[in-house]
Amino acid sequence: MTIRTFQGITPILGERVFVDPASVVLGNVAIGDDSSIWPQVAIRGDVHRIRIGARTSIQDGSVLHVTHAGPFNAEGHPLEIGDEVTVGHKVTLHGCRIGNRVLVGMGAIVLDGAVVEDEVIVGAGSLVPPGKTLESGFLYVGSPVKQVRPLNDKERGFFRYSADNYVRLKDQHLAEHYLPLKEPHLLADHED
Repeated sequence: MTIRTFQGITPILGERVFVDPASVVLGNVAIGDDSSIWPQVAIRGDVHRIRIGARTSIQDGSVLHVTHAGPFNAEGHPLEIGDEVTVGHKVTLHGCRIGNRVLVGMGAIVLDGAVVEDEVIVGAGSLVPPGKTLESGFLYVGSPVKQVRPLNDKERGFFRYSADNYVRLKDQHLAEHYLPLKEPHLLADHED
C-alpha cells in the first residue's frame, strides 16, 4: 500500500496530487495541491512532521525523513518543502527546510536544520551540511556546498517552467491511472 497510517496519523493529500503506487508515504505528512511523488520515493513522517507545498515534484528514488525530539535535540527537525520545488532523482532531504521555487539537483543531500531559502539551485551531488543556510537567489554546488554565483533570469524562469511541466505530466499519469483496464482482445489490436 502506498499511503500508510502510522500511530493513528494518515497522510493528507491536497487536490489532484499524484502518488506513484511504487512509492511510500506514511505518517504525519501533508502534500499540497498539484504535487507529484514519483516511483521509489520514501516519505516517512513517523517521528516528526513532513509538509510539502503545492506544485512540487519529488523525483524517483528520493528519501524524505525527519529527526525526532529527544535528549540530543529537544525540538527535533521536521521537514518543510515549499511551493513549486523540483526535487531531483535520488535526493535525500532530512529534517531541513526548503523554500519556494527551488531546484534540488539529482543526488543532493540536505541535512538536519539546513535552510534553503526561496529561488535557489542546489547542484547535483551537492551536500548541504547540518544547520547551513543557503541565501536566496544563488547557485550552490559542492560537498560541502559553496555559493557559486547569482542566478540569472533564465534560471529563475526555470522554477515556474519545471513546476508547470510536472503538473502536466502528473495529470497525464492521473488520467491513465484512473482509466478502466482495456479488454485483452483490444490490447492485441495495438501490438506490433
